[in-house]
Amino acid sequence: MTTWVKARAILNWLNGSTLAGLLVAKLGGAKLTRGPDRLWLAEGYRLSFPVAGAFTIGNVLLTASAFATREERIPGTLAHEARHSSQYACLGVFFLPVYIVAMGWSWLRTGDRAARHFLERMANLKDGGYKDVPVRPLKSLFTR
Repeated sequence: MTTWVKARAILNWLNGSTLAGLLVAKLGGAKLTRGPDRLWLAEGYRLSFPVAGAFTIGNVLLTASAFATREERIPGTLAHEARHSSQYACLGVFFLPVYIVAMGWSWLRTGDRAARHFLERMANLKDGGYKDVPVRPLKSLFTR
């Protein structure tokens, strides 16, 4: 286990994001198991928000299905979500507002919520099941 994996786990406990992730998993009726690299896997998440095949809060990776199934369909899903866990360790409580603003920017530039989302790009778009979409000129947004 690397020093960063240990530090990420500690930072996500200290910034409260892992605790929040465990609470969201519990509220969503997910079954929790220990995953690799000090991550928690929350499978069977039943709430309809957020709209995502998988998402991360701190060191908790959540999905409505099972991560083994997701990995079969989209190889790299766990690695992608683990990178988001590292982003939580660095951004703490600022992760969600930064994520939302970046999603808006991506949608504005491409019509896609992830293609130009810098956190999704840093987590590897392909591993997250996202496609890279070309940007559209900004002026096209203001002219018909």
